[in-house]
Amino acid sequence: MNAEPESLQNVLDRTFASVGQALAAYTPQLKPREVGTIISVATGIAKVSGLPGVGFEELLEFPGAVFGIAFNVDEDEIGVVLLGEYWHLHAGDEVERTGRVMDVAAGDGLLGRIIDPLGRPLDGNGPVDSGTRLPIERPAPPIMDRAPVTVPLQTGLKVIDALIPIGRGQRELILGDRQTGKTTIAIDTILNQRGKNVLCVFCAIGQRASAVAKVVAILREKGAMDYTVVVVTEGNDAPGLAYIAPYAATSIAEHFMEQGRDVLIVYDDLTHHARAYRELSLLLRRPPGREAFPGDIFYIHSRLLERATHLRSELGGGSLTALPIIETEAQNISAYIPTNLISITDGQIYLSPSLFELGVLPAVDVGKSVSRVGGKAQRAAYRAVAGDLKLAYAQFEELETFARFGARLDEDTRKTIEHGRRIRACLKQAEFSPVSVSAQIAILLALTSKLFDVVSMAQMPEAENAVLAAAVTIPPEICARFDRGEPLGDEDRSIIIQIARKALARFQLEPVTKTAASHSAKAGFKEHL
Repeated sequence: MNAEPESLQNVLDRTFASVGQALAAYTPQLKPREVGTIISVATGIAKVSGLPGVGFEELLEFPGAVFGIAFNVDEDEIGVVLLGEYWHLHAGDEVERTGRVMDVAAGDGLLGRIIDPLGRPLDGNGPVDSGTRLPIERPAPPIMDRAPVTVPLQTGLKVIDALIPIGRGQRELILGDRQTGKTTIAIDTILNQRGKNVLCVFCAIGQRASAVAKVVAILREKGAMDYTVVVVTEGNDAPGLAYIAPYAATSIAEHFMEQGRDVLIVYDDLTHHARAYRELSLLLRRPPGREAFPGDIFYIHSRLLERATHLRSELGGGSLTALPIIETEAQNISAYIPTNLISITDGQIYLSPSLFELGVLPAVDVGKSVSRVGGKAQRAAYRAVAGDLKLAYAQFEELETFARFGARLDEDTRKTIEHGRRIRACLKQAEFSPVSVSAQIAILLALTSKLFDVVSMAQMPEAENAVLAAAVTIPPEICARFDRGEPLGDEDRSIIIQIARKALARFQLEPVTKTAASHSAKAGFKEHL
């Protein structure tokens, strides 16, 4: 028997009853809005009035979904750094407080992505998948939360891993004139982290779009984008975006570090960051100081780089290694910004234009480069050979300076110079071709044992390749001891030297007289000059 259909009146009564219950349960929330007015707009900044409760570095919203950061909080007006296109803003437009500080997306969803400092995707692969947001300005970990830097960060570059070692949690400055290979060293280091459980963040600050595209293409070609996040501001972006870029990138890296992971961050470069901050400060009428940089320029970089550290095991044991890049002018490393950053960081890698012009790549000037963490963050196998190598190379550079005046060379001096020339040849390395630890140890042992001294300079590249190829025959148990950081035993040393000697057996140097050696040395020095 079919039930009688419900009348329309009953349906309406029940609907009205449910709506009435919903209305009774609803409590309207009063949300105050604090709205101000734009006084003036200039290049990358705006002056705002009517926001008496605004806080320092609070995020403000402008018409057209443009945001800004309250930078100068004065009694009568607020100086705001604009983040984005500001051409449509005019005096009289409304400005609203957001009640929060600038933050950025963080998490595994960013790996392999290219974003801007606001977290917006630039690679055309859809929205960024991340449920975590972190403030871009965060306090650096306190001293008691930090652990000593003892684990090496292998760059794959022989000259750095052997002579200027970098540890996980260290801050190592890369500086040099334009076009000397600074970015190449950073990219090589990122490429060498493949398979080493190290995540990377590459922060391009005010770079040309073509330069950034080239870096991304290399990372993709080599398979490094799988573990890399790229944060980009281009040269034509608002200076406010260039200013916040390194802080946003560091927050992304810190998220991984706090999960107990090892992270490498590259700032390319902080010269553009300092100039963007100088531009904003002068527009906001902050007093200029040396080279027109405001007095707090040191503080903006120190509070950024102090966030790089190695956390204690109780806090996960993660690390954040920073490689800031800075550009010098006419090799002047005593300029204001370079000296600031040298004093903040734990060492510097200086790239010499003279070496670059001679084709010594990477053009690392070993004499002006230093790692203040040093051997404490270096594998024991390197320490067994690096000390002798650096001393021999320093002696060679000193003698090279004297010998260019045409002095007669005795036999010991000639041998020192010839040995040094082979060290320089072995420290050369093609870009984007990192070398494994075992192969580096084989090359360095062959150098310190003077096995290359019987090889002519013309045959050095071929001889080095022969040793690199033979290094794959080093027994796996020896390589495992390298990875565990164990010292290089006498037996291990003998085995590796024997492998290198066998690889170099077909390379022989013709006997050289003292006179011919002197002429050869002078020719080499003239070329170096």
